[in-house]
Amino acid sequence: MAEKNQSLFGEFAPVTTEEWEAKIIADLKGKDYEKVLVWRTHEGFNVRPYYRQENIDELNYLNTLPGEFPFVRGNKKTDNDWLVRQDIFVKDFEEANKKALEILNKGVTSLGFYFDCCTEVTKDNLAVLLKGICLESCEVNFVCPCKKCNCATVFAEYVNEGKWENNNVVASSSIDPIGTFVLKGKFEEASEAEAFTNLKTVIEKTSTLPKFRPVAVNGKFFGNSGSSIVQELAFALAQGAEYLSRLTDAGLSIDDAAKAIKFNLSISNNYFMEIAKLRAGRLLWAQIVKAYNPAGDCPAKMIVHSETGRYNKTVYDPYVNMLRTQTEAMSAVLGGADSVTVAPFDQVYQESSKFSERIARNQQILLKEESHLDKIVDPGSGSYYIETLTASIAEQAWGLFLEVENKGGFIAAFREGFIQAQVKEVATKRDKNIAFRRENLLGTNQFPNFNEKLDITLSEDILKPMDLAVEDAEVETLKPYRIAQPFEALRYKTDVFARSNKRPVAFMLTIGNLTFRKARAQFSCNFFAVAGFEVIDNNGFATVEEGVAAAKAANADIVVVCSSDDEYAEIIPNVAARLDNEILVVAGNPACKPELEEKGITNFIHVRSNILEELKAYQDKLGI
Repeated sequence: MAEKNQSLFGEFAPVTTEEWEAKIIADLKGKDYEKVLVWRTHEGFNVRPYYRQENIDELNYLNTLPGEFPFVRGNKKTDNDWLVRQDIFVKDFEEANKKALEILNKGVTSLGFYFDCCTEVTKDNLAVLLKGICLESCEVNFVCPCKKCNCATVFAEYVNEGKWENNNVVASSSIDPIGTFVLKGKFEEASEAEAFTNLKTVIEKTSTLPKFRPVAVNGKFFGNSGSSIVQELAFALAQGAEYLSRLTDAGLSIDDAAKAIKFNLSISNNYFMEIAKLRAGRLLWAQIVKAYNPAGDCPAKMIVHSETGRYNKTVYDPYVNMLRTQTEAMSAVLGGADSVTVAPFDQVYQESSKFSERIARNQQILLKEESHLDKIVDPGSGSYYIETLTASIAEQAWGLFLEVENKGGFIAAFREGFIQAQVKEVATKRDKNIAFRRENLLGTNQFPNFNEKLDITLSEDILKPMDLAVEDAEVETLKPYRIAQPFEALRYKTDVFARSNKRPVAFMLTIGNLTFRKARAQFSCNFFAVAGFEVIDNNGFATVEEGVAAAKAANADIVVVCSSDDEYAEIIPNVAARLDNEILVVAGNPACKPELEEKGITNFIHVRSNILEELKAYQDKLGI
């Protein structure tokens, strides 16, 4: 090591891709490489088991620096800092103000004020809401679901009459007529043209605030409706491009139009893919804005607020939501989000508690203060995997974006039903994967908490998709939902039944081969616990008579025989002959199944079962 410039591990010969592939194929011992090691994603491309320098050699943006066009490496040059946002639902202006001041002292740097359609925002009550809040020290965001809310213009008036330096006020409102069209099926204004005319007026009236972004592109509506990552990004970009076209056609400059837009995107549990999504989004949005010939590169920056998605959050075993939101928050900040909201773990089924809100805040603060994720710009840069994912997502999203543009733009494509059909196709596949447990939702369709019993009363709205379509909707709408809802409805039905009846008992009659009976008992316990049934596992019985007697003593409703395929042909008929009204279930899909079915034995559970539909059927048999 005397030479200062000696390469590390230089004594080892480089390994070629061909040599890697040969070694992998040899280790697979005849297994299909494509089936075993290649991940087939919902995004339209496959993920290989490894990547090398050669996979990113042709990417032309790799030589750009952070803060440089096309901003794939982030909007900032020297750090990766982001705003920690917490949302407040405004029911009383004074109470909301108290809460805002409290959380600003606990690490929050961005406030999201949510209003309902019945709340009138005036300068006077806005002054109450913002009293004591330094608008130059934290970001404020106003979200109102209908056109009646005029917070954007009122806020501009409030700031202009105050003591603030307008250039230092960072804020946004969530005016999104296209998003309203997507969820409600109709523009709230008298016409589509009026919606964009009003939007132009708002942008002009708030132009005194250079860092105020009144227009929202809510890509999260797609992510929370079950879309793929590529679809969420492509449709959000198409929606953004629609705003650019309509606003510039109305007379706004491209600089003013682009600087008025803020993207609100959901973040899923697909860790690396979400990092790449944000990087690809900035790359593509920069190219879209550049095509309009802005005065400089600054308007081409994609400003993104990331929210942990509702799609994969659960009512049952809700503390797992904290694990989900933690990885999602990491994806958002590593991908370069400008601000992040971590939803409290209990938000999907009740008004968030102070405890859950504190945990949600601290999840982000820990990422800053202990993990220092705010210090390093674009930490994923140069990773063969992340760079390849970024390029793949960008390619697929761009292709889908162009399809939408070829149909006349976002609104035209949505009127045609193209966008809804695309989202529904992916959502249906994901629903099926959850029902067959090809994908796991911890605590819901796999490994449920056996002892959890929900004693609170759940609103029906919690267990079904959100449908905001108006009566005279012109198009089919998106209906955001949580993928756990069918399973939660299933289990909640059992919990409600058990409040006034005996909770159904599934008894594992374990017998015969030790390895098979243990594995199948564990599988079966998980299977029936998903529906909230009480499950009783056993070490094993010496005889069928002993097992059936124990099942009857336990007052079992379902008796699940757990043994090996070879033993089932003899054991199952013997068990069936000794049962009374108990439901007999066979754990497995044995070769002797046709013979057993001829004897009237029809209940089999195995890894290829549609657990959702089968558990519904068992509930029906038990009169639940």
